[in-house]
Amino acid sequence: MKIDKNSMLLYAVTDRSWLNGDTLENQVETALNNGVTFLQLREKNIEFDEFVKLGKKIKTIADKTNVPFVINDNIDVAIAVDANGVHLGQDDMPADKAREILGDDKIIGISVQTVHDALIAEKGGADYLGVGAVFSTSTKLDAADISFETLKEICNAVSIPVVAIGGINANNILKLKGSGIDGVAVVSAIFAQKDIANATKQLVNLCKEVVN
Repeated sequence: MKIDKNSMLLYAVTDRSWLNGDTLENQVETALNNGVTFLQLREKNIEFDEFVKLGKKIKTIADKTNVPFVINDNIDVAIAVDANGVHLGQDDMPADKAREILGDDKIIGISVQTVHDALIAEKGGADYLGVGAVFSTSTKLDAADISFETLKEICNAVSIPVVAIGGINANNILKLKGSGIDGVAVVSAIFAQKDIANATKQLVNLCKEVVN
């Protein structure tokens, strides 16, 4: 499965901080059934075997909706789960090395903050770019904020899809209109909400307004 830019519209990144007695599987299924178009499983403090076990459960759910499903940062887990691909940060493996390992059929996303890094990632075989943080975010405290102009410059510089990430929610998402992005990636704007279904539906409509 490779991607088209339409699948980047509303990109959900998981976080188990807000389960409140629910399961991640239930939360993911609700989000997917209400409009999420791309899914990343993000786990920072988890053993390999547990990561793979969880990944396989989430992949089964994603497969039902034909939504692309990638693993954050860990190529070995992505391979073990047979995920659709992987998302890598600037401090992780470069795109060209990841492409060598995963082959041509898997999706590779790369986090970038500059036009220079964006061009390197595209040349290395990245399928899409995550650019951020576009707003301040509590989920990644070391992420530097990216200006609207830099976001726009990155979108203009590459031909692959670009997704904005970082602190995006229903209250600020429309500020990204006109940047040229193909979608937004969110964490708390979906998974921290009491009504995930309605939050997702609202975000889908807002994303369409931003992208069009």
